[in-house]
Amino acid sequence: MSSKDLILGRVRAALRDAPVAPPVPREYRPAGRPASLDVLVDRLLDYKAEVHRVRQDEIATTVAGLVDGAVIVPPGLPRAWRPAAAVPDDGLAPDRIAAAAAVLTAAAVAVAETGTIVLDAAPDQGRRIITLLPDVHFCVLRPAQVVAAVPDAVARLDPRRPLTWISGPSATSDIELNRVEGVHGPRHLHVLLLDE
Repeated sequence: MSSKDLILGRVRAALRDAPVAPPVPREYRPAGRPASLDVLVDRLLDYKAEVHRVRQDEIATTVAGLVDGAVIVPPGLPRAWRPAAAVPDDGLAPDRIAAAAAVLTAAAVAVAETGTIVLDAAPDQGRRIITLLPDVHFCVLRPAQVVAAVPDAVARLDPRRPLTWISGPSATSDIELNRVEGVHGPRHLHVLLLDE
């Protein structure tokens, strides 16, 4: 008898008289509830993101007014959204991306209940690396992209695409429970919520 067989035998013996777990109810959080922009904004602010309500024709000037320096943009981002300092990502090297002042992308979906924005690497969102290295991330969000809860977001997303779930600026409390920002991505998140 191998060590593996011995261990698994002991586990089976320990579980032999254990009660059977009842099925988990799944109707506790139904999809399809209406989304609230106010709830999303409240959650984003709670996560220390900054929210700017802008029109489409104000995106470039808003970004230019908040950051000084190069702004990385994905290749599919609408030209009207790009500030004068936009640098299209045509396969930029990581050091060039990290040296940029900011990145400007669109989003796939946002979850009001959790204040989470999801990127799926669509042409207007670009490669994941461009949203992780610059210190500032500007993310344009349309009201129609906001859903109420995570099940609604999952229903809209393609699980075969690379998904990045963002809940506020990058932060961790792993080091002696002190909040440290910018460890795993941008320290500043600006959500440009479109007034449509």
